[in-house]
Amino acid sequence: MPCSMIWLEGVTKRFGDVVAVDAASFCVERGEVVALLGPSGCGKTTLLRLVAGFERPDAGTVEIDERPVSGRGVWVPPERRRVGMVFQDYALFPHLTVAENVGFGLPRRARPVRVAGLLAIVGLEGIGGRYPHELSGGQQQRVALARALAPAPELVLLDEPWSNVDPFLRESLRSEVVEIVRPLGVTVVLVTHDREEAFSLADRIALMRDGRVVQEGTSEELYFAPVSRWAAEFVGAGNVLPGRVVSGLVETALGAFPVNGARVNGSANVLVRPELLELECDPRGEAEVVAREFRGHDVFYRVRFDGVELVSQRPSNEVVPLGARVSIRLHEGRVPVLT
Repeated sequence: MPCSMIWLEGVTKRFGDVVAVDAASFCVERGEVVALLGPSGCGKTTLLRLVAGFERPDAGTVEIDERPVSGRGVWVPPERRRVGMVFQDYALFPHLTVAENVGFGLPRRARPVRVAGLLAIVGLEGIGGRYPHELSGGQQQRVALARALAPAPELVLLDEPWSNVDPFLRESLRSEVVEIVRPLGVTVVLVTHDREEAFSLADRIALMRDGRVVQEGTSEELYFAPVSRWAAEFVGAGNVLPGRVVSGLVETALGAFPVNGARVNGSANVLVRPELLELECDPRGEAEVVAREFRGHDVFYRVRFDGVELVSQRPSNEVVPLGARVSIRLHEGRVPVLT
């Protein structure tokens, strides 16, 4: 059943011989913050531009707010879609002031009150007379967001808006944006290749690969129940163990564990996330710590066990020396079977 804000079905977009979006389907409910996550070149930005109306699909349909905007003979231009967009480089007019940038395109009489209100919302009161080159990267971003919100859209699209921001400021800036838009009830779609960014900001994530949406779900669903080995490895580190499924249990070198979801008996590969592998120093243990990477709040261990290397992520207050013999225990829980 179509979603209330965005519904794309079988959308394809080609640029010459390159298929940027390949029969993709995508769904966003009203008021959600959804991240389009995937590697560079997978079609994320093209999909966003198809929603905005900056590109026409070669096949498939796009609906916004439960009305068709492209496909099957329908075409609604960008300016009539009630969609705001924040571009990767912000695309501010350098010759216009902050206030003029925010008010660009608004009816003249409505500008003073609307612009003042928006600058207050994004925390930029008092700088309406400055020019973009006089602002920090974070301030430019908030101006771009205010401009996107100016026509009172119900949908805002963010195309990797933090890619040009200092890494030390990125976390605080992306939190600010979500804090600004959530109280307004605006639906947000964010394009990013940063897993942590998607996990921390989005209500749901649409994972893309080679022009297709291969999985949609919450951060937890993508992390703990990926649909494929590629999806599992893209959203985080993991150990893939061979095993055999028998009556709802998968038998591995680490023991037998409940399977996440129904699975036909037989050979299978299972995913074990690093934080689920618990280590205990044991002179008679079957495993050996061969590498140790201290990260402050946690430590990544590489452990040689049964001829393979496994990765374990443990709190930094659990000290396991390099070269130590250890026993390994899998934290209680179900493990997903990979395809």
